[in-house]
Amino acid sequence: MEKENNQNRRVGVAMDYSSTCKSALKWAANNLLRHGDHLILIHVESPNSDTPTKLLFQHTGSPLIPFEEFREIKLEKQYGLSNDAEVLDILDKLATTKGVKVMAKVYWGDPREKLCEAVEDLNLHSLVLGSRGLGSIKRVLLGSVSNYVVKNASCPVTVVKGKPLALPDSKS
Repeated sequence: MEKENNQNRRVGVAMDYSSTCKSALKWAANNLLRHGDHLILIHVESPNSDTPTKLLFQHTGSPLIPFEEFREIKLEKQYGLSNDAEVLDILDKLATTKGVKVMAKVYWGDPREKLCEAVEDLNLHSLVLGSRGLGSIKRVLLGSVSNYVVKNASCPVTVVKGKPLALPDSKS
């Protein structure tokens, strides 16, 4: 599949269930995703996490997890992911009202590197992520994930700061 093809676009959203990631997901839902698009939630877990599937998939990332499976509680045991009612509600609406195919993938390691790896691995047309809004000193010491990804990803990257503005016909 070529990235230039506008049919079945593949849009990634970095997800750690923080308010900034939820804002990024809402922004993508309201402004970017169209009928038939594929939305892939990208989770990057700590390399120190102790989940059963980490040993199997720590170098390649997990297989793509379909939305139906993503909703199941066993994901917490397998991948260390916990479900969030607000996120599931947004994903449900995208799947039913816009016909968006929702999936998830889990990586283990440095979020900066793994998000850029995911762009290539998943052949993403676009990546959306939330900004934690670090101050300049913390950003220098810790490094900004969003700055790194914007500079190094091979697809367009949208960084969402704060709460997204809802479209007039949207209730989110």
